[in-house]
Amino acid sequence: MTGFLTLGSRGSALALWQARHVARLLEAIAIETRIEIIKTTGDHFQTTSVAQAGGKGLFTKEVEQALIERSVDVAVHSLKDLPAEATPGLTIAAVPKREDPRDALAGCTLARLKQGARVGTGSGRRAAQLRHLRPDLAIEPVRGNVDTRIRKLKEGQFDAIMLAVAGLKRLGLEAEIAQILSPDQVCPAPGQGALAIQTRVGDVAEEICRTLDDRDSRMAVQAERAVLAGLGGGCQLPLGAFAEKTGAGWSLTAVVVSPDGSRLLRERAALEPHRIVERLLQRGAAELLVESMP
Repeated sequence: MTGFLTLGSRGSALALWQARHVARLLEAIAIETRIEIIKTTGDHFQTTSVAQAGGKGLFTKEVEQALIERSVDVAVHSLKDLPAEATPGLTIAAVPKREDPRDALAGCTLARLKQGARVGTGSGRRAAQLRHLRPDLAIEPVRGNVDTRIRKLKEGQFDAIMLAVAGLKRLGLEAEIAQILSPDQVCPAPGQGALAIQTRVGDVAEEICRTLDDRDSRMAVQAERAVLAGLGGGCQLPLGAFAEKTGAGWSLTAVVVSPDGSRLLRERAALEPHRIVERLLQRGAAELLVESMP
């Protein structure tokens, strides 16, 4: 198989790592590539929270538009940034092998954080679950790319910050991790740690990229995103979903948390997202999600 594909990506260090990773996977099957950097709406908001800035598609819309307009052949996204509903005419052609989906604390472990310690996060999901675990902490918003957040931590603006393990690993920043939080402590975002290789439906790029798909990774993120879709579809909602394959088979966990962390609903079952959504809604998940709307 030979050919040439233009990959569309955001310009952050993490996004470019991801695009280069996909380029390496394609080059391994004799596909030449180049990367086109595309600025997204989310890149313009460095002080406003993602939820306040508008939520869905902030980091993906312009990259998808470039794909629709055929200025790129492939879009590379952090899968968790993609809204649950598919964009007409586009498809996730491949989900490569997923990186660690868990969340991490940098700066200090959860047990060592003193009462009133300042913890920075730009995620409503992380903030709500951390408030549930430690209501005594001061959870404060932090924006910017991974390097910017680490710098703010080292400048003393925060006692700890919460970040995705995957992003830290991809940028070679594992040494910054003070503690990896288990999914039972902080349930990850649907699709966290996974990449989405997106193409136009029926395009030759779709056929090429499908060879990069990892079956287990796709099964996991599809189940997690089905929970997201069933509960509203916004990537900034205070909900987590985590699918895991073990020796006993697949399990799927989902949580919905009130913004102040005072109430947390958790459901766990086999790979049955619709059943989990139904149980969460029966227990009042819709009301908790409405509370989180800006």
